[in-house]
Amino acid sequence: MIQQHVLAELRALLGEDGLLTEPEQLRTYDADGLTNFRVVPAAVALPRTGAQVQRVVQICHRERLPFVARGSGTGLSGGALPVEGGIVISLSRLNRILEIDIPNQRVVVEPGVINLQVTQAVAPYGYFYAPDPSSQSVCTIGGNVAENAGGAHCLKYGFTVTHVLGLTVVLPDGSLAHLGGKTLDTPGYDLPGVFVGSEGTLGIAIEVILRIVKRPETIQTLLAAFNSTDEAGAAVSAIIAAGMLPAAIEMMDRLSRDAAEAAVHANYPEAEALLLVELDGPAAEVALLMAQVRAICEAHGAWEIRVAQSEAERAVLWKGRKAAFAAMGRISPDYIVQDGVIPRTALPRILREIEALSARAGLRVANVFHAGDGNLHPLVLYDRSKGEEQRAEELAFEILRRCVEAGGSITGEHGVGREKQKFMSVMFAEPDLETMQLVRCAFDPHHLSNPDKVFPRPRLCAEKPGRYEPHPLERAGVAELF
Repeated sequence: MIQQHVLAELRALLGEDGLLTEPEQLRTYDADGLTNFRVVPAAVALPRTGAQVQRVVQICHRERLPFVARGSGTGLSGGALPVEGGIVISLSRLNRILEIDIPNQRVVVEPGVINLQVTQAVAPYGYFYAPDPSSQSVCTIGGNVAENAGGAHCLKYGFTVTHVLGLTVVLPDGSLAHLGGKTLDTPGYDLPGVFVGSEGTLGIAIEVILRIVKRPETIQTLLAAFNSTDEAGAAVSAIIAAGMLPAAIEMMDRLSRDAAEAAVHANYPEAEALLLVELDGPAAEVALLMAQVRAICEAHGAWEIRVAQSEAERAVLWKGRKAAFAAMGRISPDYIVQDGVIPRTALPRILREIEALSARAGLRVANVFHAGDGNLHPLVLYDRSKGEEQRAEELAFEILRRCVEAGGSITGEHGVGREKQKFMSVMFAEPDLETMQLVRCAFDPHHLSNPDKVFPRPRLCAEKPGRYEPHPLERAGVAELF
């Protein structure tokens, strides 16, 4: 419970409309895009400036109040889930583009700026901002920084961390720090690299310096239809093996195709697997490579191939893919979006294993993913009203386990958040987790900034000095430490 004098101090700082404390107001913030977890915060702060963010964090630090930063709330791992008794600091009002520096190919933004607005701001100059998660029309740059967001075009252009040159951050004690800068490479430790992807556990970014990219001379998008995901997966491997680096390679299976088609009518062929391959660069080079991509797809069984002939046709091809997650509501009352990564060469095998797991569990799994870099997004479909929720969670986690066993990762771009905490110990050994904890404690020794995320169990800094000693039940393989 937050004491009344603290609420009064926050209200005086933020104004009457800058602090929410009524139960019906707070419920709006009880979850992010992962609605399985819900916690009603004690209060929601809505600062308008970086200085106000800093002052709110200083008050939290003085009162030892946990806080969670939030952008648009589109995250899919529970990363912006409130802490019981804590404060949510919404950054949606910090939504200004502060500087556009075209000669030096950079933009300075506040964290509440929408991802797509960056590209819209620089498009007239022939530039774009490359990270493009499916939620790019609503997600914020601050949230992208927290989760190191990717998107379809990160295969060629890299994730958010590749495009963040510098940050101004409010540390958990309320002090201000400048990480990185406006140049491409600053000496010393790569602190922006540490902060990006830290899921709000190291502080709050109030300004972000982004690198923008020159729009290529030509962009061409190809759609290929296959009779199986095996054929489509083999085509993906062959394209990469041929030495090409497409801007994007996306795959959708039959279920994903059907859902997307029902939602946005993209006029996709009725195929068991669809590939979207996008090439960009000089016109002559793109024309040459597109002919090779077409030949490879045909050699691997593609029975229909379309190449978008205009920007409008390209937009329609992408519309179905971008809408695929939300479209699942057309074919299932409930679903879990997972986010695992595998080596690209393991793609056909893991897709077959997912199909077998799906049959065994008696639940449907739709697959739509970034095939070029092996970032899977299996969507486990279930009906909560039929009591299928636990079975669906077990299936989703078993898929993640298979990803790790294949040499991959438990997350590609959605983050660990609350959802995958217990899987950190599947992927990392205890010394690895202890090392990460040392980094966290260097920024946040009092464990106030998004304190119950990422790590598999509650930890306090210096809670257990010395080497980790496994419990006898762990040694015997009877119990597992989460």
